[in-house]
Amino acid sequence: MDLRQMKYFVALAEELNFGRAAARLHMAQPPLTRQIRAIEEQLGAVLFLRTSRGVELTEAGRVLLAEAPNVLSLARRAEDRTRQAGQGLIGQLDVGIFGSAVLDVIPRILARFHRDRPQVKISLHNQTKAEQIQALRERRIAVGFNRLVPEEPGLAVEVVLRERMMVGLHESHPLCARKVVSVRDLHGQPMILYPNLPMPGLAQEVMDAFRADGVRLEIAQQVEDVLTCVALVASGFGSCITTESAASLRLPGIVYRPFRSALLKDLELSCLYRQDDTSPILADFLALVRSFRSEARAARETRGTP
Repeated sequence: MDLRQMKYFVALAEELNFGRAAARLHMAQPPLTRQIRAIEEQLGAVLFLRTSRGVELTEAGRVLLAEAPNVLSLARRAEDRTRQAGQGLIGQLDVGIFGSAVLDVIPRILARFHRDRPQVKISLHNQTKAEQIQALRERRIAVGFNRLVPEEPGLAVEVVLRERMMVGLHESHPLCARKVVSVRDLHGQPMILYPNLPMPGLAQEVMDAFRADGVRLEIAQQVEDVLTCVALVASGFGSCITTESAASLRLPGIVYRPFRSALLKDLELSCLYRQDDTSPILADFLALVRSFRSEARAARETRGTP
C-alpha cells in the first residue's frame, strides 16, 4: 500500500459509505471502489463487508484502521520536518568559537539566531584558528569566528565588525591616570601577549605596532588565551593590549584605557565558512551576521567612532 491508498482506506473506514468517502476525497465513487479492491488484493484480505446500507469493517479492516492513522501521522511529520529543514527552520548549526569574542559579540549573534530559529540546535566548539579551518574542511563545523584569518582556498571570510583596542593595566600602574595610553607610553613596560599560537594573531599585531613606532617591547609572558592574560594583568605581572570586548572581563585589580597606535587602531572579528555550503540554516545565519554588521556600523557612526 502507498500513502494515497492508505488515505482512501481510512476515508472509507471512517465513513462506512462509498458515496460519502468519495465526496470526502473529492473523487468519483467507481475509482474509489477499484482502489479498495486493489488494496484488498495486495493484502490478501477482505477489509470491508458490503451491506445494503454501505460497508462494515472486517476484523482485518479493524486491525488496519488501528495502524493507519499512525502511519499517516508519521508521513505528515516527515513531510513537515523535511519542509522545515529545507527552509532552515530545524537542524543543527556547528559553530567554531574562540577567545575574547565569546565575551560579547558572538553570544549576542547566537542568542538572536536562537530566538529566530528555536528548533535549530546550536553546537559550539572551542577551537583555535587553525583548528577551525581544519574543521571547516572536514565539515565538522559550518561556520567559525576568529580574527586575522588568512586567505584559504574554498573558504569565505567576512568581517563581522572591527573592535577598538584597549590597554589593560594593573590598578596601581601610573598610566591609569591617563585617559588614553599610547604605544610610546608602554616603552620598556612588561607586557603580556596572547595568543601564543603558531598562526599569526594579536600577539604579532602588537609586536608590529611597537616596531612601527620604534618602541621597545618588553615581553613578560606569552599565554594562549585572553582570560589567562587578563588574570595575569590583574595580578600585577604586566600590562596587555586587547580588544574592547575583552574589556568586559572586569577582574578585581585591572583597569582598561583606550589604546593609541599609528598601526594598530582596531582589530576585525570575522566569520569563516565553506564557499560551497548551500545549507539553508547557514544562509539564514549569515544573513543575520550581515544584519548585525550593518547595525554595529550604524551604531559606531552614531557615536562618532571611526
